[in-house]
Amino acid sequence: MSVNRAIGIMTSGGDCAGLNAVVRAVACAAHEQYGWKVYGILDGTSGLITRPLRYVELGGSAMDSSCLRSGGTFLGTTSKGDPLQFPMPDGSYRDFSPEFAEGAKMLGLDAVVVVGGDGSMRITSELCRRAGLGMVGIPKTIDNDVHGTDYAVGFATAVDVATEALDRLHSTAASHHRAMILEVMGRDAGYIAMTAGIAGGADIILVPELPYTLEEVSHKIRAVLDTGRSHVVIVVAEGVRREDGQSAVITYSGGEKRYGGIGHYLADRIAGMAGIETRPIVLGHLQRGGIPSARDRLIASAFGTAAVDLVAEGAWGRMVAWKSGTVTSVPLEDVTTGARLLAADDVLVCTAKALGIYTGGSAPFLKVSSAAS
Repeated sequence: MSVNRAIGIMTSGGDCAGLNAVVRAVACAAHEQYGWKVYGILDGTSGLITRPLRYVELGGSAMDSSCLRSGGTFLGTTSKGDPLQFPMPDGSYRDFSPEFAEGAKMLGLDAVVVVGGDGSMRITSELCRRAGLGMVGIPKTIDNDVHGTDYAVGFATAVDVATEALDRLHSTAASHHRAMILEVMGRDAGYIAMTAGIAGGADIILVPELPYTLEEVSHKIRAVLDTGRSHVVIVVAEGVRREDGQSAVITYSGGEKRYGGIGHYLADRIAGMAGIETRPIVLGHLQRGGIPSARDRLIASAFGTAAVDLVAEGAWGRMVAWKSGTVTSVPLEDVTTGARLLAADDVLVCTAKALGIYTGGSAPFLKVSSAAS
């Protein structure tokens, strides 16, 4: 793609730390390397669908280093409604893809960089296909459940927040001789819980991918107490199901249902079964907000500049990815197939089991072979 082109960048889906660092990297690389105009599309796809259009022009010199340190996304985002089938007040559904295509044409866009999870990229890639608009994706989600990449923007900071929470819970749990249960985000994937649980010295880690029983959890608690310890720390991912197989959900105003409450469910039952005072703590949206970690700033910067290079090559329908310590790209059709889940033999699960952490399920210990020299 030659000079004097215009690209748009939008953030879509749930917010996380590192999004502004991505926007900064795209704007800086597009200006410095190619001399392009860059427009920040406000509030995801809705910025091109509503009238008047909602956008800001992003100057390379204006994207200073303060963007690296700021949380959230100054472009705004939304995680509600599918513009391909948007629910209307009268109960009908409307396809806003013509408005999206018209908006992109009005702004003179040659391509769009979309920062989102698998769901956001699936929807936006279809909108761009119908509009005849090039698209490149950048993975972001605290859940780290996007296929094709080892890491997504936002995951590292969320893990740091959860790990710090566990560090703090150890001391208060020990002071009161309690079992403390930390409920973390992650939807149907257990990457936050497993990673933070190992780093934070948890005794028990429960994730959606691995089955557990309350009897086994209680047995582990009693085993810990039998060593002379007076406290136990447990991490549970929000998507873990109750023993009856049902999800723990909270219904918000308007009828929206979200995962939540598994920590309280476990606390109510563990207290009696294990004979220890138990307190649940829901970490919630603290995992999404705040200052990005150094690792998230690095990944965001590498992803943003690599995405601009893909645009320059006309490599449409691809997502930048972090694989084996380097930045590469993968086809979007390999990404938008649903959530990437934690495998029973994942190195994280094997590490936790080797450390004596109860994780439920079954997984072999990790065996590392040495090659003869």
